[in-house]
Amino acid sequence: MIENDIFKALADPTRRAIFEKLANGSMNASALREGIDISQPAMSQHLSVLRNASLVREERQGRFVNYEVNPDGLAQIAGWLAKYRAYWPARIDALKALLKEMDQ
Repeated sequence: MIENDIFKALADPTRRAIFEKLANGSMNASALREGIDISQPAMSQHLSVLRNASLVREERQGRFVNYEVNPDGLAQIAGWLAKYRAYWPARIDALKALLKEMDQ
């Protein structure tokens, strides 16, 4: 299931940091390493996990590779969350009612 790959990929704090940097725009691996204390091979591994989860895509320009957020991966996350979105308003309303009863 693709959602499992997405959540496993984002469970790692370093990959979340990489993903958040890419949310600001396209970058190469060297630029992504700035401010993150990891080696180039480790960065490549993290990018591979993010690519395999469809969260990041790469664009080759000659011998250079830029990475960017893949909107298809974000759509997968949004689709998964949409299944549960209807659940929360009713639960929050029930919690509000309970808290109001407890105050009285």
